[in-house]
Amino acid sequence: MRVYRTDDENKAGARVADIFEANPESTEIKLENFPKYARRQYLKRFLAMYEVFKLAMPVKGSVVECGVFRGFGLMSWAKISTILEPENLTRRIYGFDTFEGFPSVNEGDAKAGAAVGGLAADSYEELEQLIEEYDRDRFLGHIEKVKLVRGDICETAPKFLEENPHLVVSLLFIDCDLHDPTETALKTFVPRMPKGAVLAFDELDNPIWPGETLAALETLGLNNLRLRRLDWDPYISYAVIE
Repeated sequence: MRVYRTDDENKAGARVADIFEANPESTEIKLENFPKYARRQYLKRFLAMYEVFKLAMPVKGSVVECGVFRGFGLMSWAKISTILEPENLTRRIYGFDTFEGFPSVNEGDAKAGAAVGGLAADSYEELEQLIEEYDRDRFLGHIEKVKLVRGDICETAPKFLEENPHLVVSLLFIDCDLHDPTETALKTFVPRMPKGAVLAFDELDNPIWPGETLAALETLGLNNLRLRRLDWDPYISYAVIE
């Protein structure tokens, strides 16, 4: 059995949630002061995404995230883009997910513990609402910026490319966890990435999710990638297309 957090660490989130709930001020005010509630792990992840996005900023193209889950990454890319480049109306943020968990699991991923329906997060409707409010609160908000693509990536990604032949990808973030969707995402979107674009992964070299590494190995060849990491984040790795 793998143990990565101490008992105190496992309980910290619930204790902070209790403090958050006990604060009599409005939720809006508490959100305005989010750093005092957000745990360091999540602040680190946002900062990592900020640094990865900055690498892709000079490159023409959109952001494609494969594996949205509850929307942390999707809305981070969207808000960072709005903050750093408010007039870049052509860089869009596309998020692919089933929003129902894993639709299928191959034998290798199953052996590692993955199961159909795993990591389900029914966040689609909430994210649609948040995207609508995000559009109201940004420059050029009348022009679509964020788009969710619902369904099995193995089916939706190739179809999306057929329907959007103009697509250029400046940042591809792979957070599929499993082999088959990772393989499809790489085969579909990497050919649309110009030199200088950023290819980022969330689960490379992760024993819990070996499928992502295997798909990258088989599709691209790891020795063809100059993989880098950020000092403070143990998960995200990235390579600049050369």
